[in-house]
Amino acid sequence: MYPQVSFQTLCREGGRGHSGPMSETTETAVSRASVRVGDEEASHLVAGREGPAVLLLHGTYWSRVWAPVMGGLAQAGLRPVAVDLPGLGRSGGELAREAADVPALAGWVARFAAELGLSGPVAVAGHDIGGAVAQYLLARGPLEVSRLALVNSVTYDSWPVPGVARFRDPGAAASITAEEFLAARRKAVTAALGGAATERLIAEYLDPWNDPRVRRSWMALAGAADSRHTLDLVPALRRSAAPKLLVWGEDDGFQKVEYAERFAAEIPRTDLVRVPGAAHIPMENAPDLVARVLADFFTG
Repeated sequence: MYPQVSFQTLCREGGRGHSGPMSETTETAVSRASVRVGDEEASHLVAGREGPAVLLLHGTYWSRVWAPVMGGLAQAGLRPVAVDLPGLGRSGGELAREAADVPALAGWVARFAAELGLSGPVAVAGHDIGGAVAQYLLARGPLEVSRLALVNSVTYDSWPVPGVARFRDPGAAASITAEEFLAARRKAVTAALGGAATERLIAEYLDPWNDPRVRRSWMALAGAADSRHTLDLVPALRRSAAPKLLVWGEDDGFQKVEYAERFAAEIPRTDLVRVPGAAHIPMENAPDLVARVLADFFTG
């Protein structure tokens, strides 16, 4: 059994702006740290002290999505790093729409990796829109990717879903109240968690959006969502010889498993692992299974 960790302390405001681990931890514990990327702090969860790094990218949520599996990855001898994209989660700054599309975010991730001293091919996993960034990194750079895992990721023209696409209209972003925004995100988070949803867990996921700056950054990310960024990558992905893994909650109402089936059929060197009974965030529904599958892939 992989360890289950309570992340209530890690997810509090105290993690922002800290220049190192928040406390002494064991090799499989998860801690929050930060480095500067440009003028702002890039907050990230880390686990393990040695071993090959695995860069974990979130999408319309934040680094919290990866927390349940990071201990298991560290136990397997890996060094997982789950970063909060700029202006989101616990990272500093505010994301503008022109800096929120997939190519721009990929460039930022490469700069973050450089600040961590990650050189050479790096293993990458992406969830949701973070999966689009991960695909871009593999297909176009600027970070060399050795292995790619996608967990309930956007692919092809599967995105943006309606709850995200509405913010492509600047008027929608300008007119929504904080209460309306939080209510909409609560509904989305509850669906994404599926059977794992509890009031405590929903509150943890919602917490960063209590900050108006993070709400504005999220709406910039949503406003820049565009499926052409994944559709344009398909030819390069078909040419890629890098090993690829899809891990998919079968009950996902946002990113349907049929898209994963298509990707696995069309993109070389791709395996698909289904997670029965799991929704959009299978790391919460089946953390042991997801950690084991990812660990086997990244250490293979």
